[in-house]
Amino acid sequence: MRQRWPSRLIVVRHGESAGNVARDAAEAARLAVIDVLGRDVDVPLSSLGEEQARALGRWFAARPEAERPEVVLVSPYARARRTAEIFVEAGGAPVGPAAFVIDERLREKEFGILDRLTRIGIEERFPEQAEFRRVLGKFYHRPPGGESWCDVILRLRSALDTISLHHADKRVLVVAHQVVVLCLRYILEGLTEEQILAIDREAEVANCGVTEYSFEPDCPDDCRPALVRYNFVAPLEAAHTPVTTAPDTSVAAR
Repeated sequence: MRQRWPSRLIVVRHGESAGNVARDAAEAARLAVIDVLGRDVDVPLSSLGEEQARALGRWFAARPEAERPEVVLVSPYARARRTAEIFVEAGGAPVGPAAFVIDERLREKEFGILDRLTRIGIEERFPEQAEFRRVLGKFYHRPPGGESWCDVILRLRSALDTISLHHADKRVLVVAHQVVVLCLRYILEGLTEEQILAIDREAEVANCGVTEYSFEPDCPDDCRPALVRYNFVAPLEAAHTPVTTAPDTSVAAR
């Protein structure tokens, strides 16, 4: 039976955000709280984040049409939506923002009571949660009001089913967040907890870094999308745009 997947699935982390910058400042100053006003969903891109999104869009615009996305799915968070908007404005995909598929299942991992706390802040204010996470590991630890990686994976399995149902054989771009990129790798490649956490330890997912899968629907075995590239930042380097990798929140919470 012919299996249904996008012909290309391109997953991109949003450009550098004001939250990334604030987190770096808080960690450097050994503060307990990351200084960002308003809701996490509303945190905008930094000026560098906009430059990164533009560089990525221009790189795709220079590729053959058969390699450019036809469908754009986006996290509802402002930093992801703005990354996608700048990407298409730069010619990266022949679609407009009105055609974006905004899917809340692609949102950032929710951190609950640990939201906006640095590692120091978590240890000072919620030492029991720091201990729970140490014992359980980030894959299973769910802070009060928040999510574990397993919770994110559950909603992403549903999102992938929808993508396969509605966008089979299309070239699909997903613009989302660091944990989403990693959890999609876990699902698509059939990885174990140990394998995906090892990948996570190797390097942070770069802002506007590209993770790409191809799919051959008529392969004789149980078909899976094949990883083409991961954390690919050549589009930024080609435009002499700085590459950044800061997590949106503390490493301890993520």
